[in-house]
Amino acid sequence: QVQLVESGGGLVQAGGSLRLSCSASGRIVSVNAMNWYRQAPSKARDLVATITSGGVSTYAESVEGRFTISRDNAKNTVYLQMNSLKPEDTAVYYCNAKVVRVGVRRYYWGQGTQVTVSS
Repeated sequence: QVQLVESGGGLVQAGGSLRLSCSASGRIVSVNAMNWYRQAPSKARDLVATITSGGVSTYAESVEGRFTISRDNAKNTVYLQMNSLKPEDTAVYYCNAKVVRVGVRRYYWGQGTQVTVSS
């Protein structure tokens, strides 16, 4: 069994910062790409940022220059540093990772963490 557990969400004023964390645990051989998605009320779940196992990152245009994704491969953990937050960043943020187990390779999701940015 594999679990992704997120932490770090909360309420912050516009212009503030938050740092999200997501750790993968279980019978894991390795973790490939790790991603952050977000879903605002009544909207689709959108990809925010991706980081490969080699550390190459990509971002949605809406967060480029404000958010930074990073990872600690030894801890199977991915981070999302969010700066200059805007009210439109308010959403539930989900961690997603491609996990390699013995004989299995599939994506897993975390439970989500709420980020609320007040104006």
